[in-house]
Amino acid sequence: MRLPLIPPADLTPEQQALYADMKAGISRNFSDFKTVREDGALMGPWNPWLHEPAIGKAVWDLTKAMTAQASLPDPARQIAILVTGAHFDAAYELYAHIAVAEREGMPAQRLSELCANVKPHDLPHEQGVAYDVAFALVNGGVLPEPCYRLAVETFGQRGANELIYLVGLYALVSMTLNGFNVPVPERD
Repeated sequence: MRLPLIPPADLTPEQQALYADMKAGISRNFSDFKTVREDGALMGPWNPWLHEPAIGKAVWDLTKAMTAQASLPDPARQIAILVTGAHFDAAYELYAHIAVAEREGMPAQRLSELCANVKPHDLPHEQGVAYDVAFALVNGGVLPEPCYRLAVETFGQRGANELIYLVGLYALVSMTLNGFNVPVPERD
């Protein structure tokens, strides 16, 4: 880990406001995995964002908007996030979203294939479309027209937009995690 975790007692006033907002959002939306150290310090991508509160707030606001305005079915969201995390080999992202996908009943074989950058053969239609869009985007270049059209047909324009933004957000999360070498906690 390249940036030390910041205990709540050591936060600056600017960090305190962001910490309070992030901690509240984390407790509402990210309870399937370890996010807070025993002393209250935030783990995962939230710690690096606290180190640069102006940038961290902007990223956190985007994260909250993507959560609050979600229209994609959650299994499709998790597929896109796992494809992105696997592409960038972002260990904490995979740790966190495997836990979410397991809670939602995603089979171990499917999770294994996603983490190995392999498209599972048994994906339901919506999840397959999410996989194809995420895979194409993280591998660079313009999203191929058939993938884009299928995303719009499957999720509507708003859902297709959301899917593209979601992959972009989790690419940023992956870069944060990898750039600062954020460790993965032991699983309970």
